[in-house]
Amino acid sequence: MNAPCRGVQGELALVGIKGARMFTGIITDMGEVIATEQRGDLNARIATAYDPAGIAIGASIACDGVCLTVVAKGSTPRPWFDVQISAETLDKTNIGRNRWPLGRRVNLERALRVGDELGGHIVSGHVDGVAEIVAMRNEGDSTRLTFRAPDALARFIAPKGSVALNGTSLTVNEVEGATFGINLIPHTKEVTTWGEAKVGDLVNLEVDTMARYVARLRDWD
Repeated sequence: MNAPCRGVQGELALVGIKGARMFTGIITDMGEVIATEQRGDLNARIATAYDPAGIAIGASIACDGVCLTVVAKGSTPRPWFDVQISAETLDKTNIGRNRWPLGRRVNLERALRVGDELGGHIVSGHVDGVAEIVAMRNEGDSTRLTFRAPDALARFIAPKGSVALNGTSLTVNEVEGATFGINLIPHTKEVTTWGEAKVGDLVNLEVDTMARYVARLRDWD
């Protein structure tokens, strides 16, 4: 979608396809958009709890599930990194719907390295489309959310399967046509932006890679 996510030479990032950076959908920080500027592509500056000294220029970071390449970094007035967002990425993700207003919090995950724990499911950071929250209700301390997916992606979503929503690996509870439901436990709401979710929100959707292969094999037969 945007410029290829690529790490610096020698970086031990896990690859599923040669050169492709991978994630697991386990959010490790909530960043904040502190500046944006249109320079041909959209440039966004994201404040983070990550130590800039440990972020390489050219490293890949998933921002709300979108794999983006770090083009600058700094520590003043607080740690931050810059990413460039292409017109195609704006068109295919929820970033283009509101251009990431200042103060927006985003889920962050750094690319996997060899030896990292695979805590969620394999996520590429290449968003397939945008889903909409159409209903939500509390169930005890948890929250049940219902989403409407694009019709073309609904076939890849199955009960008890996995999806990445705004970069978060989540398990599908039920599916009916193009709508599907997930359950958010309190921990997930505390450590990700899901604690701020509301009906009508548009979220980045990446379907499970395995579901793609299964569908492809079925079509081939």
